Amino acid sequence: MIQQRTILKVADNSGAREVRCIAILKRGRAKGGKIGDIVVGSIQKRLPTSELEKGKVVRGVIVRAHDQFRREDGSYIRFDDNAIVLVNEQLEPIGTRVFGPVARELRQKGMLRIISLASEVL
Repeated sequence: MIQQRTILKVADNSGAREVRCIAILKRGRAKGGKIGDIVVGSIQKRLPTSELEKGKVVRGVIVRAHDQFRREDGSYIRFDDNAIVLVNEQLEPIGTRVFGPVARELRQKGMLRIISLASEVL
């Protein structure tokens, strides 16, 4: 479960390396975000050659979460880290590559572009 102030790795080549979660854009009374939810965050670390500045507020989609995620078939999936892919207002990825595995639940949420860029879908 991703909540406010969680540090997230950036799993794409947009130039940012770490993002601190500010808010989870989600309907309902759920406490935290899960795979496929949209997060608003602030850039904490970046590459020196990046166009993105430290402290800039960005949006991202959660692609990996350390907390267990229950699938519809009853199995659970869990990753080693918490990671997001930065997206723009139209929910299209900013980067051109996605590093590491992503969960296949993104397909149900309509994030097909992220799945097509990913090297591995679990």
